[in-house]
Formats: sequence, structure tokens, C-alpha cells
Amino acid sequence: MNPTTLAKLLDTPLLATAFEKNDTEKINEIEYHFKAIMETLGLDLSDDSLSGTPKRVAKMFVQEIFSGLNPANKPDVTLFDNKFSYNEMLVERDINFYTTCEHHFLPFYGNAHIAYMSSGKVIGLSKLNRIVKYFAKRPQIQERLTVQIANELKKVLNTEDVAVLIDANHLCVASRGVSDVTSSTVTSSYSGQFTNENKRNEFLQYIRNKN
Repeated sequence: MNPTTLAKLLDTPLLATAFEKNDTEKINEIEYHFKAIMETLGLDLSDDSLSGTPKRVAKMFVQEIFSGLNPANKPDVTLFDNKFSYNEMLVERDINFYTTCEHHFLPFYGNAHIAYMSSGKVIGLSKLNRIVKYFAKRPQIQERLTVQIANELKKVLNTEDVAVLIDANHLCVASRGVSDVTSSTVTSSYSGQFTNENKRNEFLQYIRNKN
């Protein structure tokens, strides 16, 4: 597979017209269509508990759970010189996230664990969390989310030495279909020095060791 095709597969599928409407226009249009869905299901929107639901859902979609579709919401990254010549891995573990499965539009959630080795710069710790949450705030599949986070870190840190592991629970598995509430899904991306088994095992040991 050529690099251009691979890069396209790793992007979130978007129409060329994705950003022609502003947020207000999108909210109004989603409200209209979601109201139609509720009425098709037979719900009485004159009830005071339901009357505001289409607007609430529309605002939630645009301003919250799918806000990561808009590049304008991408977090600014703060980098610092690695003044202490810290050459070991830096690990940020248990970054919680909540996202939406693009197959059934049901949530999946869990923890992301990240490690990198500096090529001369270090990133503000909170930016690691923000990068995870930015890519999570869009319809996702776990494999793509894992690679998108890894690729973004490699780009901003200018290093291939990046590891990302995600452990998530999927409500499309728990609440429908097989209705399995105990299973979780693990995905990972290792590049640079983390393709070395010893370095990878060191990263995994940091994740497991809570003391």
C-alpha cells in the first residue's frame, strides 16, 4: 500500500463540504433531523421531558462529543527544550477518554497510555491528555484512534520513538448484540525504539506497576 493511500485510510472520513456550514447552522439542521427521528420512533415531543431533546442533542454533537472533527479545536502544543538531557522514556498512563463508535454511534471509553523519548524537545504534560481527547471527540474506531494519536505525537515531537496503548470498553458490545459487559479491547502502536522488545516491555511494565 502506498503512503498516500495509507494516510487517507488513517484520516477520519470527511466530506469535502464538511466545514461549509458554521456551528449554528449545523446545530439547527441536526435539531430538525433528530426531531424527525424521535417522531418516527413514536415519541411525543409535546411532553416537557422530550421537547428540548432535539436541540440538546444537536448542541452536544457539535459543541462537545464531535468537536474534534473541527481542526479549529485542535489543541495548541507547548514544547520545551530538554534542558536536563533526559534520555529515558517519559510515560503518561491512564489518560481517560470517551468517544463514539462510528459503526453504531454508541460510546466506547477507557484509558490511553503514552510514552515517548525526546529528540530534543519535551511536551507539556497536559497536552498529551488534550491530544487524546481531541482525536476521541469524533466518530471513531479504536484502531484509527490509536494510530492518529501516535502519528500526531510523532509529528509534534519530531521523533519516531512513540508508543500508544489503548484499553477500552465498547457499549456496542455491552449493550447490544452479544451483550458482553466484561470484555475490553486493547490496541497499540509502537515505533522507533519501541519496536525493540526490551524497550516495549519496559513501557508495559510502567503501565502495570501502579506503585
